Amino acid sequence: MGGKTPHSALGDALTAEDVATYLRETPDFLQQHPEIVHHLIPPAENRGNGVADLQHFMLLKLRREVADLTARHDDLIATARANINNQSRVHAAVLFLMDAQNFEHLIQTITTDLAVLLDLDLACLVVEQPEDSPLALHSDRTGLQLAETGAIGRWMNKREVTLRGNIQGLAEIYGPAAPIVRSEALVRLQIGPEGPVGLLAFGSRDADLFHPGQGTELLCFLARVVERCIRGWLSL
Repeated sequence: MGGKTPHSALGDALTAEDVATYLRETPDFLQQHPEIVHHLIPPAENRGNGVADLQHFMLLKLRREVADLTARHDDLIATARANINNQSRVHAAVLFLMDAQNFEHLIQTITTDLAVLLDLDLACLVVEQPEDSPLALHSDRTGLQLAETGAIGRWMNKREVTLRGNIQGLAEIYGPAAPIVRSEALVRLQIGPEGPVGLLAFGSRDADLFHPGQGTELLCFLARVVERCIRGWLSL
């Protein structure tokens, strides 16, 4: 059967130049009608004569989006692995605390083993010791820092947890090792109504290791375990 190829009603009147002119005058046409893109055939990579390579542009855009998603995916995996690693370290630290044979061994575990297990430079236990305290705590206990009444309140400023970076460690908290401390995590200890006011301090020579905005759930959990261990050995 012979005959002409069918055309739309506007086919005989509308030319390619008319379409091109309209698109030049309406640069946001595809933005307003994104579904049209799926019906277009992009030009080849090199058409010459100033023709824009839409296909190449779309490909570059997709590559940038894929690269951005890949970077976010890698960051998410790295964060998840770091969280799992930190959780494993805290679990190991809890087991060490529970294995302490006496109070002196517990203090040694807190001030020596915790720093190693958590991959930190220092771990310290600070206790306020009023003169009329019924508890026999003495500064000659290895790793136990004694502070004057009210000192921990000043350091914590009514907070339960404090994370700080780019600092200089306090000798009242870290003793002679204070000069190496450049960032720290401080957690208040509620040892008991009859017990002293306490502080669990972790210090690092890395100025950016601890900083405001980090999660503190694991630190608080570890502090609660330390509290219970101390209560047990002091019979509070």
